[in-house]
Amino acid sequence: MPNKLRIVPLGGLGEIGKNMMVFEYGRNIIIVDTGIMFPENDMLGIDYIIPDFDYLLEKANLVRGIIITHGHEDHTGAITHVLERINAPVYATPLTSGLLEVKLRQAKMLDQVSLNIIEAGDVIKLGPFTVETFHVCHSIPDGIGLGIDTPVGLVVHTGDFKLDHTPVDGWPPDFAKLAEFSGRGVLALLSDSTNADQPGWTPSETVIDEAFDHVFAAAGGRIIVATFASLISRIQQVAHAAQRYGRKMTITGYSMSENVKMARKLGYLDVPSDLIISVEEAVKLRPDQVVIMATGTQGEPSAVLSRLSTGRHRQLAVEPGDTIIMSAHPIPGNEEMVHRTINRLFQRGANVVYYPIEAVHVSGHASQEEQKLLLNLVRPQFFVPVHGELRHLHAHAGLARHLGIPAENIAVVENGTIIEFDEKGMSIGERVPGGYVFVDGSGVGDIGPVVMRDREILARDGFVLALITRDRETHEIIGEPEIVSRGFIYLRDAEGLITSAQETMMRVAGGGNGLSAEELSGDVQEALGKFLYNETKRRPMVFAVVRDV
Repeated sequence: MPNKLRIVPLGGLGEIGKNMMVFEYGRNIIIVDTGIMFPENDMLGIDYIIPDFDYLLEKANLVRGIIITHGHEDHTGAITHVLERINAPVYATPLTSGLLEVKLRQAKMLDQVSLNIIEAGDVIKLGPFTVETFHVCHSIPDGIGLGIDTPVGLVVHTGDFKLDHTPVDGWPPDFAKLAEFSGRGVLALLSDSTNADQPGWTPSETVIDEAFDHVFAAAGGRIIVATFASLISRIQQVAHAAQRYGRKMTITGYSMSENVKMARKLGYLDVPSDLIISVEEAVKLRPDQVVIMATGTQGEPSAVLSRLSTGRHRQLAVEPGDTIIMSAHPIPGNEEMVHRTINRLFQRGANVVYYPIEAVHVSGHASQEEQKLLLNLVRPQFFVPVHGELRHLHAHAGLARHLGIPAENIAVVENGTIIEFDEKGMSIGERVPGGYVFVDGSGVGDIGPVVMRDREILARDGFVLALITRDRETHEIIGEPEIVSRGFIYLRDAEGLITSAQETMMRVAGGGNGLSAEELSGDVQEALGKFLYNETKRRPMVFAVVRDV
């Protein structure tokens, strides 16, 4: 009996970020992308999120290769976590390989990994899979899509794409390869859905040059341009603008600095050596002679822009007259943090320029007309919208139906849902875990829903710690109970409440003669929690400790 082709999305379907797709045939697996996702507002203390790839761990020896489509964090950021558990060769184009090398070197894993550099157009043979790569345009150079020839049929995975006829690097999409795939017959198309709810065409990256000219010409002080650390093409456009207006350029933020070094080394950034200066040199120049590149367009608390907005940066401070360009759209879910950062920058006297005030950012993803063109160009038998929240996936599915693909040939699924293909067609299989794995400091996956709920309670209502001391022999209470509070009330302003709380604790403790310290702690904790809620209508996290001395 012939094997089925299994496609298992472990990230990127039902969300923006942590993209990871598995293709499985028999005892052979290939992985496409290993990305991260930024935490949402209620994910307190979390640094980032990686896919749950437990499905692969028992099959790790079946993984023939990992292919990375481009260098953005939502496709590369989890590479070290995956390679710690799965020993497989990695394939990526030169710039993407360079950015992966930065991550692997930081993790001290570079010497242990087989990192293979490929070019768009190369063919990779991995077990029963023949992977044909083709160039796509995105907001970072060297992006590729994949034509994956399997024993069941040809599957096309677009990666992140837009149909930009005038890209910054002068390298348009490989339309000819897509047309060739169509001529051979495409079993299934997996296509980027991020802008499926946006009508028309996504503007070309070149429109940003005109917007930068307008902003640079009007700015009398320093210019700070915030963008993603891996958005190499945007850094190139800022460098050109800095040259045109006689400004020196400085790079802040470790990740962006390392990415710029690698991109220059590989020839993907054309920046004269005398254009880039250090932060120390930049602060000595006149404000109108400097442009500063920074990270933090998503409101990340530890990024450069957030630290500037709160006055926490060690070397730089926002000054009246500064012009700050937010050259990125907020990722869905990050709008509140981004708007808060913009407001704080205004409070410090900066002029903040962001889309749609000026066209200082365009999306790297195709809009509806481009998605229609791609569907008509490839003409797949089956269609699976990928890379987007559910609203994007459903909108993309609607476009496919409008173009004549039968509804039963379209699969809108979320992470973990297995899609199977065989000679009978497509079917939806079982669902495997495909949720969030939280990364907090050096901890990976040790933070779960219970801890997140505790953090939410602590952030919302604070905590109260009650300490009772009693005689070990007689069980008589020694002295008054102590109360320590953080984030709940200011003790000096609530003497009456504290006194009543102590009386409640004494009453419960006084009736607990036959109880152990642990049992009495539980009773006091429960009674104190009820008392505080009745008095304040708040539910702080309450801890009670009974010490026998």
